[in-house]
Amino acid sequence: MKYLKLFFIMIAMILSSCSSNRNLPLETVGNVDLTKYSGRWYEIARYPVRFEKGCRCVTAQYALSPKGHVIVTNRCLRANGTWSSIRGKAFTVKNSGNAKLKVQFFWPFRGNYWIIDLADDYSYAVVSAPGRKYLWILSRTKTISPDVYDSIMEKLSAKGFDLIKPEKTDQTCAE
Repeated sequence: MKYLKLFFIMIAMILSSCSSNRNLPLETVGNVDLTKYSGRWYEIARYPVRFEKGCRCVTAQYALSPKGHVIVTNRCLRANGTWSSIRGKAFTVKNSGNAKLKVQFFWPFRGNYWIIDLADDYSYAVVSAPGRKYLWILSRTKTISPDVYDSIMEKLSAKGFDLIKPEKTDQTCAE
């Protein structure tokens, strides 16, 4: 009984520390080289979102536009076996070191795309928005090592993210 009580106290402390981190402003990485960031990214995990329901083999392709914005092409294999894609534009937010972008798939609506973690070699990236409602873990390869994934999850916990919500993305498709 004594240990059960101690267990619940520890759980309460962990949950209260996580919720207090959720109230802190979300920080992005200091600087992003958009040339290095360009190219294909594989979705490793995400918070569930309506527009990706039933998607697997999700990729995002980023390319610099001569007009100064980033061209974004998201692609996934739907549950019915058909490929689906959408193309949009991303605009950097001034004085953000290119770590904050506004993504537009449907004019005039723009959503926040904040790069909150990025490997030094640009092998993985973590993207969210100020309210922590969205989360994507991206990689240059279809899989990442369990050690890297665990390290990312530890950093997300410290930033106040709910670690129960991320769903791993099935990347077992032939392209």
